[in-house]
Amino acid sequence: MTSVPDLPGVLSADEVIESAAAIARLQVDTGMIPWFVGGHCDPWNHVETAMALDVAGFHVEAEQAYEWLVTTQRADGSWWNYYLPDGSVEEAKLDTNVCAYVATGVWHHWLCTWDRAFVDHLWPTVERALDWVLGMRKENGLAIWARTEHAVPWAYALLTGSASIQHALRCGARLAELINEPRPDWVEAADRMARLVANHPECFEPKERWAMDWYYPVLAGAMTGELAKAHLADKWDVFAMEGKGIRCVSDEPWITASETAEAAIAFAVTGDLATATDLLAWTRSHRLDDGSYWTGIVYPSLERFPFGETSAYTAAAVILAADAITGTSPASGVFVPRARD
Repeated sequence: MTSVPDLPGVLSADEVIESAAAIARLQVDTGMIPWFVGGHCDPWNHVETAMALDVAGFHVEAEQAYEWLVTTQRADGSWWNYYLPDGSVEEAKLDTNVCAYVATGVWHHWLCTWDRAFVDHLWPTVERALDWVLGMRKENGLAIWARTEHAVPWAYALLTGSASIQHALRCGARLAELINEPRPDWVEAADRMARLVANHPECFEPKERWAMDWYYPVLAGAMTGELAKAHLADKWDVFAMEGKGIRCVSDEPWITASETAEAAIAFAVTGDLATATDLLAWTRSHRLDDGSYWTGIVYPSLERFPFGETSAYTAAAVILAADAITGTSPASGVFVPRARD
């Protein structure tokens, strides 16, 4: 039986299961998990929700989610940015980070299930995706943010996206080792990206007002040790609203539960479980009785934004943060390295 994260007074195991069930209720027959009923789906957040389902023991639903990625992957290894529940494409953009994240998800699923047959089934999808991403690199080794099918209007790299991509490449390399098809070039590419993320912010399109550019280099392991701790401490007062959560952007009082939960994972990565637990506790104000989460809250008006929206990826981030803090699932080390890993 799957052990489920349990943080007394913050998020119980029963509440984790309730939130996973709220995610599962959104899943359509094809396996796609939209953000909300009738909403769109992007492959990155789709993988995030599948990972959360696995943490809560919803392995069948998680596998259906990965099958949707298999069936919708383009021949070149990419996915469009947004899909609608009827299968149509809402946004015809190809985002490198969005396409790379499948590797993180499949490695996470393996650690949760030890289902080698499923890894073998997903391997061609993962390999095509990561090779497509690496084909989008600039001379400095960073993958550009995105392109359309026939043009490259965004010929720059993003800090958060690059941090996530290098992490996905490492997960993909572990899958490659597992099936005895080593890809040392993926590790080399990840190392180069990580060095730039940690030491050369000038290589990226300026996005300093966004919280993700603050915590994601730590969450994804591109910044480690004392550098990571100092980095998080440096902008705590910029992004954190004490007792409420993490601002989506530094210049607005918009608190999002997903950014708050992801920041919790970043602090857990540095070993600061006390701050990580506090952050996760602050997401309680977003929680509904059915286990879903308001995407955002504006202070001091308490307006929900986007208006009335709860989102699957928000519930997923909370579940993954609970697992990162408690180290409950065998896959918790995907983000927070542990001695057993």
